[in-house]
Amino acid sequence: MSNRVIHFEIHAGDPERAQAFYQTVFGWTFQQWMEEPPYWGIDTTGPDDDAPGINGGLMQRRGETPHDGVPVNAYTCVVQVDDYEAAHDRIIEAGGSVAVPRQAIPGVAWVGYYKDTEGNIFGINQPDPQAG
Repeated sequence: MSNRVIHFEIHAGDPERAQAFYQTVFGWTFQQWMEEPPYWGIDTTGPDDDAPGINGGLMQRRGETPHDGVPVNAYTCVVQVDDYEAAHDRIIEAGGSVAVPRQAIPGVAWVGYYKDTEGNIFGINQPDPQAG
């Protein structure tokens, strides 16, 4: 047993809208695995992508949408991107919003946090040894 994170899940009030958001922003693909309760597998790789990472799932949210001012009660996933500003623009154009503005991890990367169309928080990270 290796104790690695091997899967993530996104909860959505509107699963089709969430799928469109993540397809537009990151190019992820979705395949329905279960009819009831509805559940889709998420493939985060492209056709020629052999980079390390994990895949996940998308499910219908079984409660209220998270609202502003409450603490995060989940793991927050961070997606590595090649171009922070281009990813930021795609997120905003796809209906996402800034949760925590871009900041430097000095000598490591640029990182920022966003809300998707379902109110879930996720991060993006662009490695950059000159960040700071």
